[in-house]
Amino acid sequence: MDDYRSLTEEEIEQLERQGCSAEDWTAISVAEEFCAEHLRHVRFYGNVELGVFEKNIEVDEGFVKHSGIYNATLKDVTIGDNTLIENVGNYICNYEIGEECYIANIGKMNTTSGATFGEGNVISVLNEGGDGNIIITSALTSQLAALILHNKGSLEFTEAINAILRQYISGVTPEHGQIGYRVKIVNTTEITNAIINDDCEISGASRLSECSILSNPDASCFIGNDVILDNAIVQAGSSILDGAKVDNCFIGEACHIGKGASTEATLFFANSYIDNGETCAAFCGPFTVSHHKSSLLIGGEYSFYNAGSNTNFSNHAYKMGPIHWGTMARGSKTASGAHILWPATIGTFSMCMGKIQTHPKVSDLPFSYLFGNNDGTYLVPGINLTTVGTYRDTAKWAKRDMRPRNGRLSLINYDWLSPLVISECIKGKKTLERLRKEMGENAASYNYNGVIIRNQSLLRGIKYYDMAIHLAIGRNVKNHKLVLPYSSIGSGDWSDLGGLLVPQAEESQLVADIVNGDVTDIEAIQERFLDMFNNYDEYRWTWTYRAIMDYHNLETIDDQDTDEILEKYEEIKKEWKNAISYDAEKEFKMGDVNEKTLNNFIEKI
Repeated sequence: MDDYRSLTEEEIEQLERQGCSAEDWTAISVAEEFCAEHLRHVRFYGNVELGVFEKNIEVDEGFVKHSGIYNATLKDVTIGDNTLIENVGNYICNYEIGEECYIANIGKMNTTSGATFGEGNVISVLNEGGDGNIIITSALTSQLAALILHNKGSLEFTEAINAILRQYISGVTPEHGQIGYRVKIVNTTEITNAIINDDCEISGASRLSECSILSNPDASCFIGNDVILDNAIVQAGSSILDGAKVDNCFIGEACHIGKGASTEATLFFANSYIDNGETCAAFCGPFTVSHHKSSLLIGGEYSFYNAGSNTNFSNHAYKMGPIHWGTMARGSKTASGAHILWPATIGTFSMCMGKIQTHPKVSDLPFSYLFGNNDGTYLVPGINLTTVGTYRDTAKWAKRDMRPRNGRLSLINYDWLSPLVISECIKGKKTLERLRKEMGENAASYNYNGVIIRNQSLLRGIKYYDMAIHLAIGRNVKNHKLVLPYSSIGSGDWSDLGGLLVPQAEESQLVADIVNGDVTDIEAIQERFLDMFNNYDEYRWTWTYRAIMDYHNLETIDDQDTDEILEKYEEIKKEWKNAISYDAEKEFKMGDVNEKTLNNFIEKI
């Protein structure tokens, strides 16, 4: 509503008869079609702008009330058309409230000087005891956050990216609190310095302070009973429920924080789901899941991760404070009761069990089982490639993406046999072969970067990694016309930027362009990420072509080579499916899986 007029003498008299009062009636402006009938027991202070109150609005399913203002104190506010405000225990101050909102039974809503609305808070992610490495902002995505963390050692990059973020923040921070269209806020005690976008519902929350809730009609947000939300940004489609306590956090798209979870200085992205338990100084990339009361995710980088009950990470390695951190690479899991002492680096699609305190660095040994034992950490390389769990996990994530298809901010590649993973398999196979050569073919076990690998496990690991390599190469050849790649981008190392799989060279180039001043705003950075996402298939083909020549010692690839690759692929794929079926049958023999379920699963494979 842009056009306002002053109240008439008749309207002022009517409002006073209805129990209303004003510090200065001339400071009250109203819409042209304003009617005073639906305002009762309202006290006005400062400048107040009122829309019309001519419609009923739905306050609960099947229950409508007429819009208006009842039993409230308002100071320096703007209220949109057909909003209903009733029973404000304290006051509403310095807010712009949109149309068709319902605000009832609240304590206080105010905006103070210097409000940040959650924008610009600096937190320490990974290194809990650090000076702060992430600026929380509504422009943050999993890619941008990962880029910042991966390159936090570069002072030039840190200064450049922080300048870009602060420039963005200065352009989006409003002077007053904002309540969007069709927002519902009921039974909530305190809201201070908040931006609450369209179609958000807040019901029974204890406190919201210095936060932005970026709800929208396609992906509404919900904040529930007893929630305390301080210094945070919540993106579209997310929910925070049941007494969760969130402080200095970024809650990404379609995330869930509930059942009393306590989260501090943590980033959550795309479909992460946290109930109970604690998180601190963690990067929770897409599909990070923790359900259990006794679980603690601290000082770690996680992605497509699932925490078993009573999973704990420790960032106090010795006595220098909570400064240590580690990585659970894409698709990793921890079993119930797992305890990992940081620093450690766990390879993709690996499973950790027991107490692991030897600081393993095994990013080049993916698909592994790690067992913590009194005398060390035992690693079984590659075995998780052939398990039912990995097969099911890789098929479920894309189906469980709860974000609307349009307007997704964080970019996610779901390819599990990606150049990143298969490059690790190639390195893993070479590592195992080198250990066998250096330590002897008949050694009982092999020591490597904090883990012990038994002889038979090493031999099977070589076989499993060879299987994964043939599966990936064969699949890519089958699905792509055999032509020379149009560029060399993708032929080298790869990186996982919070779910976005990119050639390391492209990440390094973006960092250089930011440092050099060739990329100077958030929009340009996001465009670069989108280009990487859209070019993934071509980057992957470039990697595949180079991998074929290197792995098979070829100088060129002809039709005969292609036929041999595809023939090997079909042979290996059958062997892989048989191994997964065998794993399913082992679970069936335990007695909790019925035969129909088993047969349906094997048929899908």
